[in-house]
Amino acid sequence: MLDADISAQLQQYMTMLRRPITLTATLGSDAKSAEMRDLLQEVAGMSDKITFSAEGSDARAPSFALTRPDGEQHLRFAAIPLGHEFTSLVLALLWTGGHPPKVSEETLAQIKSLRPAQEMHFEVYMSLSCHNCPDVVQALTLMSIYNPLIKTTIIDGGLFQKEIEEREIMGVPAIYLNGQMFGSGRMTLEEILQKVDTGAAARDAEKLSAKEPFEVLVIGGGPAGASAAIYTARKGIRTGVVAERFGGQVNDTLEIANYPGVIETNGPAYAAQLEQHVRSYGVDIMTAQRVAAIVPPEKTGGLITVQLENGGTLQSRTLILATGARWRNVGVPGEQEYKTRGVAYCPHCDGPLFKGKDVAVIGGGNSGVEAAIDLAGVVRHVTVLEYNAEMKADAVLVQKLRSLPNVTIHANAQTTEITGAGGKVNGLNFKHRASGKEEQVPLEGVFVQIGLVPNTEWLGNAVERNRFGEIVVDARGATNVPGIFAAGDCTTAPYKQIVVAAGSGATAALGAFDYIIRCGAH
Repeated sequence: MLDADISAQLQQYMTMLRRPITLTATLGSDAKSAEMRDLLQEVAGMSDKITFSAEGSDARAPSFALTRPDGEQHLRFAAIPLGHEFTSLVLALLWTGGHPPKVSEETLAQIKSLRPAQEMHFEVYMSLSCHNCPDVVQALTLMSIYNPLIKTTIIDGGLFQKEIEEREIMGVPAIYLNGQMFGSGRMTLEEILQKVDTGAAARDAEKLSAKEPFEVLVIGGGPAGASAAIYTARKGIRTGVVAERFGGQVNDTLEIANYPGVIETNGPAYAAQLEQHVRSYGVDIMTAQRVAAIVPPEKTGGLITVQLENGGTLQSRTLILATGARWRNVGVPGEQEYKTRGVAYCPHCDGPLFKGKDVAVIGGGNSGVEAAIDLAGVVRHVTVLEYNAEMKADAVLVQKLRSLPNVTIHANAQTTEITGAGGKVNGLNFKHRASGKEEQVPLEGVFVQIGLVPNTEWLGNAVERNRFGEIVVDARGATNVPGIFAAGDCTTAPYKQIVVAAGSGATAALGAFDYIIRCGAH
């Protein structure tokens, strides 16, 4: 079932198993059950420590549990974990088989020490094409393997469509805890632990506040922040990075094929490489943290104070703001109301949930057109709406889009409302800008792809920003406040591209280094 290269690689991994595992399957007579049987038997044949059993009796079929020697079953896949989730399967096998995970001892101790009032049973709905899902799947997999009070079931929404409809799930990953909605969208292990461990925030705040002042503190872990940290750390100065998640919005990018020297990669893989590169220089990385405010120094060369949402504080001689940007909202009635109920922002993640349905894509730039092309292969029909008279995407993409039989394009069209009934989207209203005529399109999903908005609202008046909220910087990445620099998509840089952000991060880092030297602080 697996191709030769993947099979050989997996067989090598299976030599790392230290204790036996039984793959206990619950199977039906359908084609997917047969496919799961073939996969599990192939995996079982790769190690004498793996046994296959078809004697499962779970309510979900097909599914399989990873049964430990003591008979405990804390992890179940109601899915055939291929695609983006193949790595999740490999890690689940390794961890269940006793191979240690690549997380800090502190994090592992935190998982083991969780003592909830009742057993925690997580259900994670995902799709095999979702590049945001593996982080959640792997985090909860790890927690279920290392804490006997935690169970995790991973469910392929495309395989169990009835559950998706019953629970009205229209975006993945969707996480349920003991039957109640716990969270949606990408979540890191640290974020999940913070949410279930009530004392974690206070402990983090105390630990962070006790740190010695940095010479350079980078806020943001995307390409700009990572580049800045690498450049300052290479200068031999004390560098820290504080971020919600390392990689930033890059994690939500499916394909990267325009970074010089890298023919092709994907966002999560590139984000992991960024983090590995930064860690190799001994940079202090503090993830799962949100910054609430910054307090500029009282005098030039003094310490800048960074206030965190958890109550902790950090101090630094210089600051590099690299908070990036997020998807821009359309700002029409119904958008917020129906978020995750038909309004989506990631076609690769959520597209499979709309199989055989009618959807719309708002936005005619490269992102919008690429989304529409991808969706056209999954859904019944795609309606594309572009505000301007001409599509902004590259000509080759527009040509491809126009060639698809199940796509309708409306240029010079203004979206006016996203409608719904019964808690989910049922249509979209738009106006033909040339004639003023209004039109309604019945559909079940709306994918918004209209650009970015900088993550800078929290700054207030701390540094100068333009009317778009972008941080105003000079040629050296400096803001109007001495010692504070900025880089990447959160700034006035005209082009929001990974390579541009990385370059601006290096510029800001060199600017910060020059500032430190001139102030005599190093």
